[in-house]
Amino acid sequence: MASPTRIFDILTHYETHFAKPVMVAGKAQGKWTNYATNEFVAIVNNLSKGLLAKGIGKGDKIALMSANRPEWNFCDFAINQLGAATVPLYPTLSDQDLSFIINDADVKMIIVSNSELYSKIKAALQTNSLEIPTYAFDPVAGVPSWQRLVEAGEQHDVDLTIYRDAVDGEDLLTLLYTSGTTGKPKGVCLSHKNVLTNVYDCYHLLPDYFKKALSFLPLCHIFERMVVYLYFAKGIEIHYAESLDTIVADINEVKPDGFTTVPRVLEKVYDRIVSKGKELSGIKKQLFFWALQTGLANKEPGQNSAWFNFKLAIARKLVFSKWQAALGGNIKLIVSGGAALQPRLARVFWAAGIPVLEGYGLTETSPVIAVNNLEEDGVKFGTVGKVLQHVDVKIAPDGEILCKGPSIFTGYYKNDGATAEAIDSEGYFHTGDIGELDADGFLRITDRKKEMFKTAGGKYVAPQALENKYMESTFIAQVMVIGENHKFPAALIVPAFDVLKNWCDIKGIPFDSREEVVKKPEVIDKYQREIDRLNQGFGQWEKVKKFALLATEWTIQAGELTPKLSLKRKVILQHYEKEITAIYQE
Repeated sequence: MASPTRIFDILTHYETHFAKPVMVAGKAQGKWTNYATNEFVAIVNNLSKGLLAKGIGKGDKIALMSANRPEWNFCDFAINQLGAATVPLYPTLSDQDLSFIINDADVKMIIVSNSELYSKIKAALQTNSLEIPTYAFDPVAGVPSWQRLVEAGEQHDVDLTIYRDAVDGEDLLTLLYTSGTTGKPKGVCLSHKNVLTNVYDCYHLLPDYFKKALSFLPLCHIFERMVVYLYFAKGIEIHYAESLDTIVADINEVKPDGFTTVPRVLEKVYDRIVSKGKELSGIKKQLFFWALQTGLANKEPGQNSAWFNFKLAIARKLVFSKWQAALGGNIKLIVSGGAALQPRLARVFWAAGIPVLEGYGLTETSPVIAVNNLEEDGVKFGTVGKVLQHVDVKIAPDGEILCKGPSIFTGYYKNDGATAEAIDSEGYFHTGDIGELDADGFLRITDRKKEMFKTAGGKYVAPQALENKYMESTFIAQVMVIGENHKFPAALIVPAFDVLKNWCDIKGIPFDSREEVVKKPEVIDKYQREIDRLNQGFGQWEKVKKFALLATEWTIQAGELTPKLSLKRKVILQHYEKEITAIYQE
C-alpha cells in the first residue's frame, strides 16, 4: 500500500481499496452491531466536526476510558485527524493514578463508556477540583451522550481537509501512561510516525488470506491498538468481543482467522484442554496423551523428520482438529505478546495447526521490537523472533537490550529527566530487559534487568526464567520467585485450584476451602514434587528451595498485576510480607 504519513490516512486507503458491508462489529447484551465502511467514515468525520464545534483543536488531549468497542475507533480517528491526541485510560486504574493522569496530561475532554467508569472519573475530577466536559457511550444520568457530538457535527459545515493537512507525521498521536509499578505513572509520547512505522514493519505478519479478526485485549494498550491499525491497513474485518467472559462463545460465533493474546490466556486454554483429556478413559485417553506428547516434541517448520510429520498428521486428524474446532475452526494464526510464552506452548499449538507468533516490545517502542512470523525460517521457539526492519537493536555489555529507530517514542511527557535516563547520548532506548541475539538474528529475552536479584551468597538469579519453567506445571496458576539478599530463592505460588480440586478428589483429600487445602501436608508435598521436578536444569544457587501456597489469586483490581497481567513484584512483596518472613524464618 502507498505509505501514509498520519494514522488517519489508513481510513482513506481502506475506503478506496477495501470498502465492505462489515468493517467493524461490536457486541452488547448478546447482540452484534455491524458498521459498513461508509457508515464508519461518516461517523468519524461527523464526530470530528462535533469536536471542532466544542473547541477541540490541534494539540489538545482527549481522555478515552472504555472497553473495546467500535465507538473507541470512531473517537480515536476523529480525534487524531484533527491533530489532537488520545489519552487512553485503563478501566482498572486506581483512583490515585487516574486523578494524576487526568491532571498531568492537561486533558480538555473525557469520553467514558458507562456509568461505572463515569463514577471513577467523577471522583478523580473532584480530587483535583477539575471541571472537564465529559461524554458517555452508554446512557448515564446527567452525562451527555457522545451522539450529541456526532449530531452537532452533522450540522457543522466545515472542510476537514484543512485540519488534516495541518497534521504532520511527527505530531503527537497518543499519550499513554505506564502502569506505574513504581512511583507515579509516566506519559509516553507516541507520534503518528512512531506507530505507523510499527504498523508497516508488522505488515508481513498477516497473510492475504487473513480476513477476519476478533479483538479482546484492551485497546488502551498500544499492543492491541497498533494491531487494530494493522487490521485496518490490510482491510481486515474486526469484531470486538463482548467481554473477557464471552471470548469462547464470541470466537465460535465470529470464526475469526486469528487474534492477539497474552500467554496467560493460552496457558488457561492449554490447561483446560489437558484437564478434559484427563477425564477421558481407555483408548481415547491414551490417544489424547500420545497426541499431546507428540505435539510437545514438535520442532519449527521444516525441522521435523518425515516420520515425525507422519505421526503429527495422524495426531492432527484424530485429536488436534478438535482444538481448531474449539477456536472456531478457521484460525490461521495467533499473535502473543505482553509476557514470555513458554516454548512448550508454542510447540504444541503449532503442532495443532494453530501457529502462535510470539513478539516483544514496550509501550515506548510503539510497541513491537521483534516478532516471529510465518515466512520461511521465520520462527524459532523460545525466542521473540527477528528484529523488525526499521529497528536497530544492540546488546549492552551488561546484557541489556538497547534499540533505536523511527518507532521509538519521542520522550516522556513533561519529564525530561526520565527521558534522559531512558535514552542515551547515542539515541538508544534502554529497555530494561536482558537478552541476546543468536547467530540467525533471533532475539531471546532472558529477564528483566530490574527484576534480577542477588542472593545473600552473591549469586545473581533471573526470576523470570524460573517462573516460566514452573508455569509448565498444570498445578500452578501463578508464581513469583523471590530471594533478594536471602540465602536461597523461594517462591510464592497460587495453585490452579480447578486442577488441584480434581487431584484431591482422586486422592480422597477433602477440599473444604482454598484457605484450608493449601495447608494440607499432602498438597504441600505434591507441590514440592512439582518444584523438584521443574528445578532440574537450573544451577544449585538458582533452584527454589522453599515456597508458600497462597489461597488468593493475584489480580489487576488488587494492584498486584499490570493491565497486561505482568506481576507488580513490589506490591506482591508488600501484600505477602508475612508469608515471606515465615519462609525464611523456618
